[in-house]
Amino acid sequence: MRLHRLEIEGFGPFLARQIVDFDAFADDGIFLIAGRTGAGKSSILDAVCFALYGSVPRYEGGDKRLRSDHCEPDDRSEVVVEFSTGAGRYRVTRSPEYLRPAKRGGGLTKQNSAVQLDAFIDGGWVTLAAKEKRVADELDGIVQLSREQFLQVILLAQNRFARFLLADSKERQALLRRLFGTERFEDVQARFDERRRASENALAGASARVDARIDEAERVVTDGELWGDAGTAPESVATAERIEALRAALGRAEYRVERRTAERDDAEKALQKAESALTAVREDRAAQQERDRARDALAQLDAEQPAIDEARRALDRARAAEALRATIAAASRAESARDAAVVAESAARAAWDATGAELDEVSAETLEAWAAERTRESGAWARAAELEGGRTALRAEIEGAEIVVEAATARVAEGDEQRTALPERLAELTAQRDRARRSADRTDDLARALASAGARRDAAAEAARIIGELESADRELAEASTVLAEAQTALAQLRRRRLDGFAGELATALVAGEPCSVCGSTEHPAPAVHTDPVSAEDVERAERERDAAQTAERAAQTRSAELTSRLSAAVAIADGLGVDAAESEVAAAGDAHEAAVAAGAELAALDEQIAQATAATSALAQEREDAAAALAAAREALALLAQREQDAATQIADARGAFETVAERIAHVGGQASAARTLASALTERARIEQEFAEAKSEQDSALTASDFDDATAARTAMRSAAEQEALDARIQAHRVQCEKERALLLPLEMRTLPEETIDLAPAEHAAADARSAWKTATDAAGRVEAMTDQLRRLIDSAASEHARSAEQQADHEVLRGLADTVAGRAGNTHKMSLETFVLAAELEEIVDAANRRLSDMSTGRYQLQHSDALASRGAASGLGIVVFDAFTGQTRPAQSLSGGETFLSSLALALGLAEVVTARAGGIQLDTLFIDEGFGSLDADTLEVAMRTLDELRSGGRTVGVISHVESMQEQIPAQVVVEQTPAGPSRIR
Repeated sequence: MRLHRLEIEGFGPFLARQIVDFDAFADDGIFLIAGRTGAGKSSILDAVCFALYGSVPRYEGGDKRLRSDHCEPDDRSEVVVEFSTGAGRYRVTRSPEYLRPAKRGGGLTKQNSAVQLDAFIDGGWVTLAAKEKRVADELDGIVQLSREQFLQVILLAQNRFARFLLADSKERQALLRRLFGTERFEDVQARFDERRRASENALAGASARVDARIDEAERVVTDGELWGDAGTAPESVATAERIEALRAALGRAEYRVERRTAERDDAEKALQKAESALTAVREDRAAQQERDRARDALAQLDAEQPAIDEARRALDRARAAEALRATIAAASRAESARDAAVVAESAARAAWDATGAELDEVSAETLEAWAAERTRESGAWARAAELEGGRTALRAEIEGAEIVVEAATARVAEGDEQRTALPERLAELTAQRDRARRSADRTDDLARALASAGARRDAAAEAARIIGELESADRELAEASTVLAEAQTALAQLRRRRLDGFAGELATALVAGEPCSVCGSTEHPAPAVHTDPVSAEDVERAERERDAAQTAERAAQTRSAELTSRLSAAVAIADGLGVDAAESEVAAAGDAHEAAVAAGAELAALDEQIAQATAATSALAQEREDAAAALAAAREALALLAQREQDAATQIADARGAFETVAERIAHVGGQASAARTLASALTERARIEQEFAEAKSEQDSALTASDFDDATAARTAMRSAAEQEALDARIQAHRVQCEKERALLLPLEMRTLPEETIDLAPAEHAAADARSAWKTATDAAGRVEAMTDQLRRLIDSAASEHARSAEQQADHEVLRGLADTVAGRAGNTHKMSLETFVLAAELEEIVDAANRRLSDMSTGRYQLQHSDALASRGAASGLGIVVFDAFTGQTRPAQSLSGGETFLSSLALALGLAEVVTARAGGIQLDTLFIDEGFGSLDADTLEVAMRTLDELRSGGRTVGVISHVESMQEQIPAQVVVEQTPAGPSRIR
């Protein structure tokens, strides 16, 4: 893989588009990325990694501030990388997520991240993918390196350079796992462990079930006292022996069941005998009580016999009198009717005499004829009487008609007045509507003006607030810059003192007779004096203080730039207005907008009023016609009613005669006719009833003569109602039936010769109760023993079968546990190496071999890296250790014991070896571009020369190597350079 071109815009410290042409350094083979600390040298590598993978290693655990803080809201953020592989030439364009001004409504909105992959085909760029998932899939096949592999073989990023060398086995395993993708071995281990745990759980569950059932069975045996001679449960014996002991106890329980069953059967027989005896005694006692009751009942019935005989005689006379009831009742009714007819005739004759009418002969026929003649005369006056009765109503109708005429006349006049006033009202409403419409048409414009004024007011308030924050931020930035300058000066002084004191520090370690670690001489004639000791810890502490000050200064600078950008945006939105002026503008715009809204609301009401007025004009014309027609109809109705009143007066005068009213004349004549008819009817009815009375009297006398009664009074005295007769008969029959019943019951009881004294039930009841108690006790005992025996048998059978199955599971589990422990590095694995660690150890051996091919030259044959599988302390996992073999001492030592320069050379050799192995595992891809971002400033001149010689060797085969450093000696040795510098305005630029 070879990088050709990089374009950066609005990313990291870069604002304007910056271009890096990597092809320009192809002839040199090595180039330097130089610049002051914090200028943005490492951001070039960040941009390459972001373009290819969408992330930056430096921001893995913190805020992903990819967009430049120098960007204005409208500025773009974009990174473009051109590269080529054996498959062709490609270009990736990627933008991070950031906030930009909204196109509508003001404010900011989120600009989503974007990416596009192009391929150079037939002389032009062709888009292959434009979605993040699709681009990632395409790049996987093109680059053939994961992000972790890319950072280990192409971008040797800052703070990751020596991590692989100095890491412990656990951290090194995590890194190698990501590089070589050995998670599948961990999955294999996890699956074996899961199967082992499942087997353990199943086996433990089976064992627990066996123990639980045996424990429960032993508890049952103990509670039932079935241990026999042992007395207690067996202690600390095998499961099989415990089961056998329980089986012996089960035999004793079964014998006890047989005994308790026999006892229960005997008790049941005794209970049956006692209950039979109790039943017989109870039957005799009940018969004795029934005999005594029957005797008493018969004595009572004998005492009631005279009354029953008297009731029988009364019933016989009532039945004889009942045959005369109809005849006597008919004669009585005829006599009453005759008396009533005589009274009615007298009253009717008195009423007829009161009428003053006179007839030559008063008989029923003459009275009926006279009444009919009077009725015919009064019929001719009926119409006149109706007219006379409706005179008041007719007068009211005439008055109502007059009122209707007056109302119709008024309605016609009112309609004429309204039709005259409507045109003037319609013109006034039309003028008001036109004025409201002109005001309402400006509502949208005034609303936009109000929104703009509100935005300017908010922006003016925001600008006023930011000014105060910016002053504070500028003070904090000045203070942070001063602290950073002081820390950098102190660090430079300590480093100079450290370098000056190296000779004295080495001299303190010299021992007479032992070779010098520098020159190898065993004589030390003039060792230097260490007068100004500065330790590496002092330098490191100063570097940490410098870094902390640098971080604080960068944060203050970022805060100040952010506030400046926000202030500029707020001032631009406020259009230069102050807070007071903006508030006044908002108030005026609000009043205007409210007036327009009110006019819009009023417009609808005015339109409705105009429509109503227009409709009213047409309605009034129609109402004028309807009112005129109603007036004519009312006048016609009034004339008809007046004519009806005049005709009715003429008919009434003719029918009234000498009486005050027609109704009075009709009532007088009707009274005479009614009295005549009443008297005629009374005469006829009396004659008929006299005849019926004579016939009924004759029939009664004949019936009494033929009966046992002397007269009608005696017969009435003997009569009884049907209910009374039924009651007498029922009393007689009930007495007879009860006597027969009691005699039938008493006869067999008297034959049993029962004792006269009361029979005592207590002895038999006590004997039956004792027998039942004994039976219940025997039954409960037998039931408990049977239940205990059944429970014990089930528990023993279940425990035995479960124990047999668990033995088979135990054998399978031992095989599975041994295999899982071996794969996971447990049990007999003395190095505690898991399967994944074993595979990674093989990879690490190849990496170390590749690294030693360069480290041997770098260290002039003194150092070699060795893979160590030594057992780690405190039981930690082993197998991925790296130690350093020192040829001068012939011993190995930890990598942490190397000096700074030695650590750098070893880390570089290990990183290059790792790159070779990872590249081979990725399919042997060609790495034509390599970047190293590491602190070369910590190297002395000799070590730096060795490092430069190694980097120079990397150029072989057309490879281009980019080195990031601010060391001046490297700037002198590497003429091809990319210089990153910070402009006075803040953003960085590349030249």
